[in-house]
Amino acid sequence: MLSKYEKELLVIIWEKMMPVAEDIGSESLLRMFTTFPKTKTYFAHLDIKPRSKQMLSHGKKIVYALHEGAKNIGTLASTLAPLSRFHAYQLRIDPTNFKLLSHCILVTLACHMKDEFTPVAHAAMDKYLSAFAAVLAEKYR
Repeated sequence: MLSKYEKELLVIIWEKMMPVAEDIGSESLLRMFTTFPKTKTYFAHLDIKPRSKQMLSHGKKIVYALHEGAKNIGTLASTLAPLSRFHAYQLRIDPTNFKLLSHCILVTLACHMKDEFTPVAHAAMDKYLSAFAAVLAEKYR
């Protein structure tokens, strides 16, 4: 469960990351594809080279969704319902991949934020990304 302070911290973090949304998202995806090669299966149609147009575009979409979820954390399930349905019914993404990407986002944020990514920020972001991944995987049940 996220405290009021952690919820506020998440919004602050994502606000700071929005100017580099493409970088955060595409680096996280590239990290996931490199570390967990089986995740590339769902992205055969993308040019998954570093900083490719498609990676930057998809990375930006991911960060925008994370930012929107953080702003609406009280209604996360309903906010993410369209994404959950899309990933489950149309894309049929293995829900394990959401957890793998969450881990890669944490590492990428730590690299970008450096000292600002305090242990408290790390813990809050980890809780949030776990909740985000769980909501995305909800339609698989």
